[in-house]
Amino acid sequence: MTESCVLQGRRIEPAEFHQVRDLVAAHPQWSRYRLSQELCVLWDWRTTTGQWKDMAARTLLLKLAQRGWIRLPERRGPSPNRHRLAAPPARVWERTPITGGLSDLGEVRIGEESSRPEGRAEVRAALTQFHYLGWRTCVGENLQYVVRDGGGRLLAVLVFGAAAWKCAARDRWIGWSAGQREAGLPRIANNSRFLVMPWVRVARLGSWVLGRVARRIAGDWRQKYGHPVVLLESFVERDRFAGTCYRAANWQPVGATTGRSRQDRTRTLQVPVKDVLVCPLRRDFREALCR
Repeated sequence: MTESCVLQGRRIEPAEFHQVRDLVAAHPQWSRYRLSQELCVLWDWRTTTGQWKDMAARTLLLKLAQRGWIRLPERRGPSPNRHRLAAPPARVWERTPITGGLSDLGEVRIGEESSRPEGRAEVRAALTQFHYLGWRTCVGENLQYVVRDGGGRLLAVLVFGAAAWKCAARDRWIGWSAGQREAGLPRIANNSRFLVMPWVRVARLGSWVLGRVARRIAGDWRQKYGHPVVLLESFVERDRFAGTCYRAANWQPVGATTGRSRQDRTRTLQVPVKDVLVCPLRRDFREALCR
């Protein structure tokens, strides 16, 4: 490796690559988990809240091995950090239709549940049963919201996580360089899931929820991870959805994806085209992203 490259959101210089190669070669008896931990210590690779980024280090090692640049030891067992959860048992939901207007719901409450096991389990169960993409688990920074009516019934769930590493339409709209994107991506959150429960038919509920979450998410993100987000993004599959609730909540369409996956290294894999929508959380978001 003679030039730098970006893996797991980190620019790897040739000297750092040699550090990784030497670490792996010097300790053939170590497990992959031990190597990822030691790499974090070697680079002092931490999150903004001071925790080791051992999952990012593990993925980086795997990518280097896939490129043939290092040779990792054989797997000894499941990763202690990867929650390969079995599909949750189907819940019995109260499916009585909820209709009318927002005023008929009573006091609608929105809670951030990513730090509560019970809340995460409810989000996961709802998405697994009712979202067309299903759900596995979150890796990395994320927030998970549940929305309830005045009687405590679940109305909707939302998940926000890491932004897409590259998105031509978004990146052109922001107007940042590759280096600025690399530094600024942690300040963008991706709305990867939004589900209104199928028995809920309340006009303008979706846009109302998106608006309320947009008002609080920067503070929630800072409280959990020590830094805010200044821009939200979402990718809406255009053959399935019109993105009406996003547009009604003042999200802006900035283009579309190309119909290719990030795994499409041979340019032959076709995936659904998605409209790219964004929601700035403050007026100086570009300055915050491009500084």
